[in-house]
Amino acid sequence: MPYLEQFNPNTVGNPNNNIFGLPSNEAESLLVVLPVPWEVTVSFGAGTSRAPEHVFKASIQVDLFNKDVHDGWKKGFYMCEIDKKLLLKSDYLRKEAELYIDYISKGEKVEDNKFMTKSLKDINEGGAYMNNWVYEHCMELLQKEKLVALLGGDHSISLGYLKALAEKHGQFGVLQIDAHCDLRKQYESFLYSHASVMYNALQEVPNLVKLVQVGVRDFCDEEWELICNSNGRVITYFDQSIKEREYEGETWKSISEEIISQLPQKVYLSFDIDGLDRKYCPNTGTPVQGGFETEEILYLVKKILDSGRELIGFDLVELGVGQSDWDSNVGAHLLWRLCNLMVKSPTV
Repeated sequence: MPYLEQFNPNTVGNPNNNIFGLPSNEAESLLVVLPVPWEVTVSFGAGTSRAPEHVFKASIQVDLFNKDVHDGWKKGFYMCEIDKKLLLKSDYLRKEAELYIDYISKGEKVEDNKFMTKSLKDINEGGAYMNNWVYEHCMELLQKEKLVALLGGDHSISLGYLKALAEKHGQFGVLQIDAHCDLRKQYESFLYSHASVMYNALQEVPNLVKLVQVGVRDFCDEEWELICNSNGRVITYFDQSIKEREYEGETWKSISEEIISQLPQKVYLSFDIDGLDRKYCPNTGTPVQGGFETEEILYLVKKILDSGRELIGFDLVELGVGQSDWDSNVGAHLLWRLCNLMVKSPTV
């Protein structure tokens, strides 16, 4: 690509360039990172709407050699500008949601309060707006034959992309790395809660034929019942079960192979950062003890590609923002590794 011909990957990262310090542009890049600064329905810690800008800054420090995919960056990685209008909408509705959550936590009835009734309506309409925004932007990029990665933002941002992929690719499966199932129906009465994204995907994306969840360690009765009654459409590998199998002598290699066998040919990776051990993501919104090492998940993704399956897209969500920017550093390195694996996919 002409714009990369004179680029020296060994030099210091240029903050005036694009993601990872690359002098990239959208037109000539194969993979486009779409930042979605949205966190309206987060139910514990906030900050993830600012994660894309922090990850962008941290990405300048990422060294560009990758032994799994040598010179993958030459295919072009580009990050779109952060949509300030969407960010401001998220900020406004987040304040509404905080008041609403506090109100219902005291046992008050929403229908008895006109302000809360309107807030709930505005929040749900905002979620629908965001889903459509993601769908339209992803669809436009897919029609240009781009590979797309979402950078969040909370986990609710994935739904619009899944709808676009269903139109582009037909039937596919989702590999969800997560501490949570995200299978709650209208959590806190929010139609498009981060805790409901996979429930909504199962309901609204018929071409999502298989959901394989890995690392779950915090869930409710409602989610357990949905998994058990899904007729195999949802397969969940709980963190406790994985750990116990390893304690009894099974290897991560054999467990990974079993996980991959559950997936169809086309696979979307939905990577909630809280699927990792919290040492990697101390400021994620809803942390849970336990979780994976980063290399365990990257090993799993590499094995998916080795199996001949196609990685059709991915998201990296629920990244927090802290004073040290450690979360952003981890996020930037993970994004780099995943972008390289994405362009290694067999059909690319």
